[in-house]
Amino acid sequence: MDHDHHRGSPPGHADRSSRVRPARPGDSLPLHRLQRYLTDPSPALLEYGLTASGSAGGTVLVSAAIDEDGAESVVGYALLIDAPETRHLAELVVDPAVRREGRARELLAAARFGVDTPVTLLVAAGNEAARSLYTSCGFRPVERLPEEYGDRDAIRYRADPGRDDAVGEGDSTASDDG
Repeated sequence: MDHDHHRGSPPGHADRSSRVRPARPGDSLPLHRLQRYLTDPSPALLEYGLTASGSAGGTVLVSAAIDEDGAESVVGYALLIDAPETRHLAELVVDPAVRREGRARELLAAARFGVDTPVTLLVAAGNEAARSLYTSCGFRPVERLPEEYGDRDAIRYRADPGRDDAVGEGDSTASDDG
């Protein structure tokens, strides 16, 4: 067994975190395609994140897959909105074809990396897979928001800076509902 590779890593990619990178201008189309997997997508917010990425206000991180020919494809993303007191994860999605490879965990860890403010997110109260993922990655439920998504409740989760439980081994199964 090759001990230089993490479980679930594609061959040749010992450092799983290397699959996450900041969005680039050419990523817009694949990101909008991925956004279709969300229950309540916000194309305008994604455009804002892409426009503001790398500056104060918004950040889009992508999970990239590399095929055997070295071609890269965007298979997931995290849309982050930065404010003075918090960083908010507005959208998290991973292509269903590559779920359970740890990509959502990697995006969550990258969203928290180097941030000295809490990271928050909202998730539909009934999305048990996402809620389990967020809890396993160091987020805790802090508030229930009745009818946040029309007739569905949401739960606000929060991860505080300095906690080392942002990443765990295991599988990811969820895409965020908002």
